[in-house]
Amino acid sequence: MASHEPGTVENQAESLVGRLLVATPALQDPNFERTVVLLVSHEPAGALGVVLNRATEVPVAEVLGDWSELTQEPAVLFEGGPVQPEAAIALGWMRSGAGEPSCFKPFAGRLGTLDLSADPDTLSNSLDGMRVFAGYASWDADQLKDEIKEGAWMVFDSLPGDPFASRPEDLWAMVWRRQGGLLAAVAHYPADPSHN
Repeated sequence: MASHEPGTVENQAESLVGRLLVATPALQDPNFERTVVLLVSHEPAGALGVVLNRATEVPVAEVLGDWSELTQEPAVLFEGGPVQPEAAIALGWMRSGAGEPSCFKPFAGRLGTLDLSADPDTLSNSLDGMRVFAGYASWDADQLKDEIKEGAWMVFDSLPGDPFASRPEDLWAMVWRRQGGLLAAVAHYPADPSHN
């Protein structure tokens, strides 16, 4: 992916697919407070992403059977966002040189979505990571651009391991810390500022 200045969107027409939207402390919407969203689609008509750091306690095996064997730990469903929580979006990271099976649709290099109606056995030797999200987040044409301008979100480059973090509850602080400088201090912002 191209290198970008942390937190900025140089060209509003630039696609943010594969990048992270990280909620700032100013964002008070309970659906997105302290969230990290990976954008899987960003077009003039709008954007769609999944929240990476909200694990549920529902095992993937309970909902998708054999797909659970390919899922990263914790092997549970994640709350992908408030839109269509009954819909499932699966992200997969293909092994280098594994090719692209027809059930895999890349959007950022080796990262893409998986068709859950396919046979999971066809991917058992192809995936380095997989996670399943119930629901997603979406924005209308100018909504996301406006929310970024208002300071609700910062835009950061993603790392390959971000969608598959073994401790997803720590991802928000981890992404802030790795920005360095003053931005890294946001990682220590209390969840409840009244306790500061």
